[in-house]
Amino acid sequence: MISSLKKGAIGMSIDRFIIKKLDDCQEERTRINLLKLFKLRIQKAEKEANKNYRIS
Repeated sequence: MISSLKKGAIGMSIDRFIIKKLDDCQEERTRINLLKLFKLRIQKAEKEANKNYRIS
C-alpha cells in the first residue's frame, strides 16, 4: 500500500506531466483529451478533500 504522502507526490508529478504536455502539445484533439484528464483529476482531488473535511 502506498502511503498518502508518497501517493500525493506521485499525483503531483502526474499533474506536472499533464501540464508540461499541454504546454508542448500542438494537436488540438490531444490538448482536449489532456484537459479532460486534468479536469477529472481536479474533481477527484476535490471529492477526496471534501470527504476528508467531513471526517475531521
